[in-house]
Amino acid sequence: MATIIDNRAFRHPEKRERPESEVLRKPDWLRVRAPGSAGYNETRAIVKSHGLSTVCEEAACPNIGECWSIKHATMMIMGEICTRACAFCNVTTGKPNALDPTEPQRVADAVAQMGLKHVVITSVDRDDLDDGGAAHFAAVVRAIRASTPLTTIEILTPDFLRKPVSAAETMIDAQPDVFNHNLETVPRLYLTIRPGARYFHSLRLLERVKERDPQQFTKSGVMVGLGESKEEVMQVMDDMRSAGVDFLTIGQYLQPTRRHAAVERFVEPDEFKAYEAIARAKGFLMVSASPLTRSSHHAGEDFAKLAAARQALERRTA
Repeated sequence: MATIIDNRAFRHPEKRERPESEVLRKPDWLRVRAPGSAGYNETRAIVKSHGLSTVCEEAACPNIGECWSIKHATMMIMGEICTRACAFCNVTTGKPNALDPTEPQRVADAVAQMGLKHVVITSVDRDDLDDGGAAHFAAVVRAIRASTPLTTIEILTPDFLRKPVSAAETMIDAQPDVFNHNLETVPRLYLTIRPGARYFHSLRLLERVKERDPQQFTKSGVMVGLGESKEEVMQVMDDMRSAGVDFLTIGQYLQPTRRHAAVERFVEPDEFKAYEAIARAKGFLMVSASPLTRSSHHAGEDFAKLAAARQALERRTA
């Protein structure tokens, strides 16, 4: 009799012993069309031909069909294997391979071939590396700048926990247009949802960006539906504003498998609209809050709005 192999067990070995939880049926406002357009297939071919990984695929993003149809793909560098084991994340956990020195140029070539005006670069966590992969990440930014100097660059970075301060400085000094690091959830839930990270360390990373380069845009996001309260989300907003964060994203958490953290509830679209209004009142230059909001969803359009919002603010305060 043939043995049935559950590939998810290999992706998430740390979750094998976790109890299974029911994956709730998605409401209508979270349903998206399956990918398969000509643009989607072309983007997929470019990504594969350059031997690249994307967080769109690895994290099972619900927006992949929409984004890839217009050649918006978020590159995930430093391999497909993460050293962390966050309860919400679908990226493979394990021992990563060595860094590939050809990757920066391959990413830059793919960006050029896609004709991207704005690109988002993210990575797995690389706790195995002395600098958390900061130098490699910065090399990717430089390669894109050299190849397509008019492309604006947004980075979505690890937290560089327990790494020298110089690791974060290396990333800041690479001068991306947007420095994004997601807080992901409220402090109370960190031990269960993001056990390998520390809330105030992540907050401090965002604050350090503004201290070292005040003109660099900073961005961060949270997921809702994990059991957080409205008051806790608003406190996170206040913490972000205290750290000078310019751009806030809020989206619905979706459970990748039965052994990942469970969805406590699906947040209604009207609640997202309320969060957006509150966040704008607190002073964020840009807010994206909706059930399907993700860090890199509509990133190019949102960057243009972010830059315009800063210019408008500068004119008002001049």
